[in-house]
Amino acid sequence: MAAKPILYYFNGRGRMESVRWLLAAAGVEFEEVFLETAEDLQNLIKDGKLMYEQVVPMVEIDGMKMVQSRAILRYIAAKYSLYGKDLKEQVLIDMYVEGMRDLYDIIILLPLALPEEQEKNLSFVNERATQRFFPVYEKALKDHGKNYLVGNQLSWADIHLLELILMVEEYKSDVLLVFPKLQEFKARISKLPRIQKFLQPGSPRKPLVDDASFEAVKKIFNLEKGLLFKYSSTLLANF
Repeated sequence: MAAKPILYYFNGRGRMESVRWLLAAAGVEFEEVFLETAEDLQNLIKDGKLMYEQVVPMVEIDGMKMVQSRAILRYIAAKYSLYGKDLKEQVLIDMYVEGMRDLYDIIILLPLALPEEQEKNLSFVNERATQRFFPVYEKALKDHGKNYLVGNQLSWADIHLLELILMVEEYKSDVLLVFPKLQEFKARISKLPRIQKFLQPGSPRKPLVDDASFEAVKKIFNLEKGLLFKYSSTLLANF
């Protein structure tokens, strides 16, 4: 029996959350090793487990120590038949996912904002979601006429879109009000047995970052609030 994948990250969302979603959708059980201090991260580096000696997430799978979140996600998607049936479907999945990542990257940095910046930042997220990104997926579902974004089976793009929708809804619950196809999509994908299980309390899915969990992250990555957009490219490389 193959060993379970082992996920190395802090006990929170960040860039590992999409990996958790994808493994859960594939029905793959995994283990997690949570970093708690900067020393934990340095020990991974000293042990030669991080290719670039600086970043997590890191996933041990199939005898490899994989870094770089997109590489990890593509490998898992391909391994578990969540990456389309041919190159044309794969490039569509890539285009959809890369677009989603633009909005996703903004949202995962929101916990780094100062309280007085929050209203402006949430307005920015809502504008990007409703004016730039969600219209693309609404139209794709309408034009495609299928239950999924690509082809006629569940793919990485569908899983990541549901994750993103739920993240935006945590900040603006009615964000899908004018997107009927996305409302149907959300309800349909959420009811898939493996996804439904992952959405239940007690699953490996991580909650929204609060002040307590931010303090834990701060110890590992030496982050401070108030750096949301000023140093976003640097922060995203590490968070």
